[in-house]
Amino acid sequence: MPNPRLSFVPWLLAMAAAVHAQGPGGAMPPTPVETARPRLESVVDQATAVGTLRANEAVVLRPEVAGRIEAIHFEEGARVGRGDLLFALDGAIARAEVQEWEATVAQSRREAERASDLIARKLAAQSDADAKRSTLAIDEARLASAQTRLAKTEIRAPFAGQVGLRQVSVGEYVNVGDALVSLAQTDTLKLDFRIPETQATRAAAGQAVRIAVDAFPGEEFAGKVYAVDPQVDVATRSVMLRATLANPGGKLRPGQFANVRLALAERANALTIPEQALWPQGGKQFVYVVRAGKAELAEIRIGKRSAGRVEVLTGLAAEDEFVVAGQMRIFPGAAVAPLATKPPAAPTPAPRKG
Repeated sequence: MPNPRLSFVPWLLAMAAAVHAQGPGGAMPPTPVETARPRLESVVDQATAVGTLRANEAVVLRPEVAGRIEAIHFEEGARVGRGDLLFALDGAIARAEVQEWEATVAQSRREAERASDLIARKLAAQSDADAKRSTLAIDEARLASAQTRLAKTEIRAPFAGQVGLRQVSVGEYVNVGDALVSLAQTDTLKLDFRIPETQATRAAAGQAVRIAVDAFPGEEFAGKVYAVDPQVDVATRSVMLRATLANPGGKLRPGQFANVRLALAERANALTIPEQALWPQGGKQFVYVVRAGKAELAEIRIGKRSAGRVEVLTGLAAEDEFVVAGQMRIFPGAAVAPLATKPPAAPTPAPRKG
């Protein structure tokens, strides 16, 4: 914390210089200072984090039945559509089972129809017809089971995406659960990142995020938060957020690290001043305001700092003129001669070659 006694030293020096500069009549000439007025601009409160990109959907395809790979219907790294056939296992036995149960069901259906006919003509007992219908239902269930086993010999894409590098070849025998190939949906990516619990209360779905990755220096990619984990991680005291980013060109890849900026809140018409205008004293912030040709010390409350400027929450109005440079030469009540803040110098044009 600054020493309160030292805060009066600039004033004493300025007053001594002013007395020395007094003319014969004792009048103190105004001190030239650079001044400016607050700027109205948008101020964004943001949190920074490091996140990881993930595929919108990702899966490793595995067979649900064992068998020999009969055919592979895709090229590695290619894009496939939802429902496209990727692998075909040898289904000869499964097809034979289906045909067998189709014949059995047809026979059971005929017997059930015959029993119903006999019941109608009062030539058979109701229990006989019930038994035939029960047998038909069992045979139809076994047929459906055989058809399901046959369908599982064809492995199809569960969603549209890009296949990776396959782990098997044609003719190879695979067991249930063996890894065949990965499939990822990357037109849209997910971004997982954490923010401290102190900021988590201000995080919500719909907030904007911007990320940068090392692979593309100088570029930023935009996205939005769509989910906030309701629990705080007890180990890190942070909360997980998940955002989505459009990735139509496929520039970004799942697994990449990303530097994340999350916009927690935005104030469209905030007052901002240059940080160099601040005159801190005793843990508080002040600025010199010029009123009626004299400098007055005004206490202000500041908010967000960004790019050499600071937000003023209270203590300064949009029409106020404040001192940007020259505070060391003045004191409260000192006469000042305001000078407009100098604009940045324009670059010197290169000499034209004749």
